[in-house]
Amino acid sequence: MERRGIMQKGIQAGAYELPVHRRTLVMGILNVTPDSFSDGGRHHTTERALEHARQMIEDGADIIDIGGESTRPGHEPVGMEEELERVIPVIERLTNEIDIPLSIDTYKAEVARQAVHAGVHIINDIWGGKADTMMPKVMAESGLPVILMHNRDNKEYTNFIADMLNDMSECIDLVKEAGVEHNKIILDPGIGFAKTYKHNLEMMYHMDKLVALGYPVLLGTSRKKFIGKALGDMPVTERMEGTAATVALGVERGCRIVRVHDVKPIVRVCRMMDAMLYDWQQDKE
Repeated sequence: MERRGIMQKGIQAGAYELPVHRRTLVMGILNVTPDSFSDGGRHHTTERALEHARQMIEDGADIIDIGGESTRPGHEPVGMEEELERVIPVIERLTNEIDIPLSIDTYKAEVARQAVHAGVHIINDIWGGKADTMMPKVMAESGLPVILMHNRDNKEYTNFIADMLNDMSECIDLVKEAGVEHNKIILDPGIGFAKTYKHNLEMMYHMDKLVALGYPVLLGTSRKKFIGKALGDMPVTERMEGTAATVALGVERGCRIVRVHDVKPIVRVCRMMDAMLYDWQQDKE
């Protein structure tokens, strides 16, 4: 049996290789914000952020994703200078103190540019390069892997999956035209963004259609609202099992990276899924 989504080789991210061809990678979320929907701004200071990053690494994180602006529903946009003040000191400290790839979660080109200069290895844009006209150029000039997330300013689809795939193709074309290499692109279905409850469930079920575009897919479902709704209006703090279920299905459908808050249990979920889907085919005990 050939595993869906399996890559022929890893992705070079600066001095690091992302081994998406060997196993599912776990990206730990580091929100350097005072208003995160999931952690209440507990890691807002540089020292607290560093402490949390170290803990996620100890728990098995393969990548740390640093964000300085909340994307929760109803959030207040953050200016570029404030976002830079939040993330750059954390990036500079982490690059000197840890030895795993760092990602910058931003849709602002200048934040991405300065984060790259400070030492990040991946650019993660929740608008897929569409929000800031300079972002595709910054992505291309960095030479780093880029994560293009599906997003739009409305939830009006003629055919949800077909329209979503068309939106993603537009993002891919946009950054490729700017010079981003094919093998540097990672796709994110944008669970929870510009989607109804039903859209999110439908996207999960049809994740293999996004995988079929031929790029590594990152899945970010951690503690999302649709999980809480499916579990009977479960609060954010009680969505661990629901998150694990979405991760398991995503890995089965071919996702190569999962972005989560609860690193330790999700690492275990991914290792078990990898064993059942792939490891048993290898010639080893």
